[in-house]
Amino acid sequence: MEVLNLNDKFSLFQEYWTPKIIGQLNGQDVKLAKLMGEFVWHNHKEEDELFFIVKGTLTIEFRDKKVKLKEGEMLIIPKGIDHKPVAINEVWVLLFEPSTIKHTGEVKDKLTKQRFDTI
Repeated sequence: MEVLNLNDKFSLFQEYWTPKIIGQLNGQDVKLAKLMGEFVWHNHKEEDELFFIVKGTLTIEFRDKKVKLKEGEMLIIPKGIDHKPVAINEVWVLLFEPSTIKHTGEVKDKLTKQRFDTI
């Protein structure tokens, strides 16, 4: 067991759309990511995804609506739902995802990451 300070962990990286693993529990990765700009449309056929906003405001676009998340808010996106996160300004997020999740689902893009670093 180790106490983690999220601000300290966020200070260890600068790149956007590149989640970093800070812990694991029950087959889930706990990740931190900095977001800026637009991500790609994608879904995760077999995995739900949890976004918790630590800092900033994130808009998640869906095919039929947009949801704006502010600091301290979270959203669980059910498996199979197309979505595209958009960050006008820098956003810090905490993610809970199965360890087997693919970063951009089945979509191949320059933002796709094959593996995630642990910090």
